[in-house]
Amino acid sequence: MRAIIIGAGIAGLAAALRLSQIGWDSLIIERAPQRRSGGYAVTFGGLGYDAAERMGILPDLQQRAFITEELVYHKPSGEQRFTLTGEIIAATLGPRTMNILRGDIETVLYDKVRDSAEIRFGTTITAVDQDTHAVHVTLSDGTLEHADLLIGADGLHSATRALAFGPEEDYLLDLEHRVAVYMLDKRPAAIAPGTTATLSSRGRTVAVISAGDSRNVAFFGYRTDRGARGDDPATVLPQVYGDLGWVIPELLAGMARTDSVYFDTISQVVAPAWSHGRVVLLGDAAWCVTLFAGYGSALAVGGADRLGTELERHGGDINAALAAWETALRPEVEAKQKLGRRVKGVYPPANPLLLWLTQLPLRLAALPPVRRYMTRRFIKG
Repeated sequence: MRAIIIGAGIAGLAAALRLSQIGWDSLIIERAPQRRSGGYAVTFGGLGYDAAERMGILPDLQQRAFITEELVYHKPSGEQRFTLTGEIIAATLGPRTMNILRGDIETVLYDKVRDSAEIRFGTTITAVDQDTHAVHVTLSDGTLEHADLLIGADGLHSATRALAFGPEEDYLLDLEHRVAVYMLDKRPAAIAPGTTATLSSRGRTVAVISAGDSRNVAFFGYRTDRGARGDDPATVLPQVYGDLGWVIPELLAGMARTDSVYFDTISQVVAPAWSHGRVVLLGDAAWCVTLFAGYGSALAVGGADRLGTELERHGGDINAALAAWETALRPEVEAKQKLGRRVKGVYPPANPLLLWLTQLPLRLAALPPVRRYMTRRFIKG
């Protein structure tokens, strides 16, 4: 059996790994000219953690996970509002959860599949056709490929989805926020090593995330009703954040020295079905729960693992396998999407009072009596 996978991100690479474990061959098509690195930090747990353990990649992920030693919330002036210790952060995460960069998950998966799957970079999908026996894919390099299954794992703006299911606007739910993420070449001096620091002010959030191994990530998230327009973050971000002090000028200056910037709207994909014949969508191309839910990477790995399980269980009956896969996974996905839509209403709050209220549980966790209880209850057992 053979699959064509569009997208060499977490979902696509995880699918290739899982399929190789059940004896399938895979061809991975990636539009980027080379592998991407970095990306924003994610909390990886739940069904993704369980799947990583079954697929044999959990130890490699754990080696790349990082521990946040301190989380500091700041005022726009740079003055500290409150601080959470590493113990409290660990308590809120739970035992089968880790913090890790998306790019590090991709690296672990890529190292596992690069010798077993063919990967073509700088290539896109241009047409899809299928019959009862196979799916036929035309690529931008002029080749025509045939397979038993086409997996669209090409993200929020999926070309596979557009070709096989319909135009993007039929599936995207805009959550009225934008996000920018990039790696910093140096940590701002005002932020201690190992510390993640953040501030929220009138519908804007900015953070410097310590990601281990002296790596630091700049994160910007803001409500799109602030009036800034355009697709160039070097133009838009200064318009949105230019009135703030603290380390913001350093972060904006660092954008000019980074290799790449992720800059996009925050949107969910709402699709009534994730498969059509021999074409299936996976990961953000299928559901995109968004960073508000904080579960996208786990769903990508967990979804790929379950897809492989159902394909193996149903043998050559592709339609039955895909139907069983979606039935099993959709309740989890829809629950996370609902969570993302709820969080969207208060992240980041434009109203200062609402900001204070949303941070109240964290403020309480920073108090010594609560901190001692959480450490005793969740860490020491």
